[in-house]
Amino acid sequence: MLGANLRQLSRQAASISALCRELGINRTQYNRYLSGESFPRPDVLHRICTYFGVDARILLEPVNDVTARGDNVLRNPSVIDFMGPAAGDVPEKELPSGFYRFSRRSFSNETLYVQGVISVYRNKGHTFLKGFEARDAMAQQGLPTALATREFRGAVLVQEEGVAALVSRRGAATTTFNYLARVPSFENNFWVGYVARTVRENVAGRRVERLVYEYLGRAMADVLPVARTAGFCAASDLLPYHRTLLKVGEPFA
Repeated sequence: MLGANLRQLSRQAASISALCRELGINRTQYNRYLSGESFPRPDVLHRICTYFGVDARILLEPVNDVTARGDNVLRNPSVIDFMGPAAGDVPEKELPSGFYRFSRRSFSNETLYVQGVISVYRNKGHTFLKGFEARDAMAQQGLPTALATREFRGAVLVQEEGVAALVSRRGAATTTFNYLARVPSFENNFWVGYVARTVRENVAGRRVERLVYEYLGRAMADVLPVARTAGFCAASDLLPYHRTLLKVGEPFA
């Protein structure tokens, strides 16, 4: 059963060699899994399941049964008629894969703004984003500044007039809801909306701020200079068009 399931799942990959490189598994050993001659160790099985988005039931049950039970929650019959479109992939033309510069006002200090870089990518028919909180922003809140602690990821969903994303740090330590709509411009590479923190009303700091995304493309040479400016800044340090879209000095309505 495992071999049959892996053969079906492996069809998603460009090649078995590329798949083995991504999984960190020897090609010869993976072929033995495919043929049913060998079973992976528990840690290797966990790696395979995580990659394909399944669980250890692939040892005993057809993969179609396993994935059907773990289907996207937004496609559940209880909400499919209401949330169905959000469960589909965000079209590339609506939010291209690649790197983005973002800016918003700080939640904790109304006189400062936050700049950073995120990447948008596709995986198995869905759209995701990832990035890192600014080191000084974490330190100001008395939180650990290790890379793993600062990392955040999110799932991007289709909306009627834009896109939305549910974004969290590892372990759901913090979560935000983001909404963005494309701004008609000469290069058509800006999105504006807002970000809301999922915190109680009596928690210190603001809970909703305007948010700007600027598409930078996929070339690291264009991204690295922007990444070096990540962190807190004054309104005067923002790019002019970012200041305009953030409506600096105007209350969020």
